[in-house]
Amino acid sequence: MDILFEANRDVLLRPLQAVASIVERRHTLPILSNVLLEKTDSALSLLATDLEIQISCQVPCDDVGRTWAITVPARKLLDIVRALPEASPIELRQEEGRLLVRSGKSRFALQTLPVEDFPKLPQAIPETGRLRIPQRALKRLFALVQYAMAQQDVRYYLNGLLLVIEDGKLTAVATDGHRLALANTQVLALEQSERKELILPRKAVQELLKHLLDNEEEVVLQFTGNRVLAAVGDLLIMTKVVDGRFPDYQRVIPSGYQKQFLIDRQQLQQAHARVAILASDKLRGVRWILTENNLRIVCRNNEQEEAQEELEIEYGGEALDIGFNIGYLIDVFANVPGSMVCCGFGDASSSALITLPETADFKYVVMPMRI
Repeated sequence: MDILFEANRDVLLRPLQAVASIVERRHTLPILSNVLLEKTDSALSLLATDLEIQISCQVPCDDVGRTWAITVPARKLLDIVRALPEASPIELRQEEGRLLVRSGKSRFALQTLPVEDFPKLPQAIPETGRLRIPQRALKRLFALVQYAMAQQDVRYYLNGLLLVIEDGKLTAVATDGHRLALANTQVLALEQSERKELILPRKAVQELLKHLLDNEEEVVLQFTGNRVLAAVGDLLIMTKVVDGRFPDYQRVIPSGYQKQFLIDRQQLQQAHARVAILASDKLRGVRWILTENNLRIVCRNNEQEEAQEELEIEYGGEALDIGFNIGYLIDVFANVPGSMVCCGFGDASSSALITLPETADFKYVVMPMRI
């Protein structure tokens, strides 16, 4: 019974956490609950997939030349490695269809499944498009819009995030049909000139956000017809794209609003958090009542209870009484950076536009609701 792999526990823990994050606890295909451990040349590769997204990572090995492969339950292996003492030595051995995990006096035996049954997304991606962007910039871009993606909408193309690549700029757009968030940023390098649009699935966006760091290290994104490959540090994240036509987002972004005011973002966020306590569980409605230099925020519920906040603002436009879903407002105030936001309006039946005064690279559109 030869040793397949031996290393410090911490060497295995981080890549195992990264790839196991996409593994669901219950699958119709048992093999999808497993992680593929594959030794080639001088590295151990860890790979997990749910058939839509695939994450792989490599760990350096001293055992040059020897090759082997095995699949083992990802969550169980992760829980075992995580529970071992820090910096403890760990050994992986194979015996009669099981993987033996040994560390000190601890022993674990895990069932394996045939390697040939493990599904992989095709590795070769034609280099039809590639761009480089700092991790910090891509993380900020996704964070500015991801909360506006739909969840389990029958319009499946809304359960994702639109990426538009054009003129050295990367634009991200998310909408659930009731609100829309748009942000863009410059890229470091772009190996294509024509405009390109694709929809990243929700899970891929969330996984990328988990692994992107707040630094200037580069992410390489590579595109083909129905797949995207992201190289983030030592991780390779491959995902299928959503096959659908995203709505014309430019048509719904209003312009030329005269009724607008600047306000402290945190002050507005805290005021909404307080009045939301008495918001109706079903409608989640909130009224904004704008008068000269004053914003009144009002929530009522079915028990005839009411919460009200008044904020002083610099506003000299026409009076306005408009309703919104309070969750849509709390989302944007919690996810955008900066100290101030600009709120613009047409009339009580028109969408509101929320922007950041220090940059033109972000827009948030929220539809009104009748209260």
